[in-house]
Amino acid sequence: NITKQELVNRISQTHKIRAQTTKVVVQAFLDEIINELAKGNRLEFREFGVFETRTREAREAQNPKTLEKVHVPAKRSVKFKMGRMMKQKLNPPE
Repeated sequence: NITKQELVNRISQTHKIRAQTTKVVVQAFLDEIINELAKGNRLEFREFGVFETRTREAREAQNPKTLEKVHVPAKRSVKFKMGRMMKQKLNPPE
């Protein structure tokens, strides 16, 4: 696993930028992604991938222990689809 701080340190060392500046930029980028998804917008980063929201309908579920019916409200989630460059990095041709 890699943390946000480790990512910030790598970027700041690689590009010779102060870590504090890098941290502010990375956090601002992440905040903008969250804000746009909250508005229902689709985010497309060429070669990297696409983020979009999906809505799951409300449904009735069952508690496996008590077998009691439980109402599960509708909710939104984020779907990510890999772009071409990421697919190539994760699944290189043999």
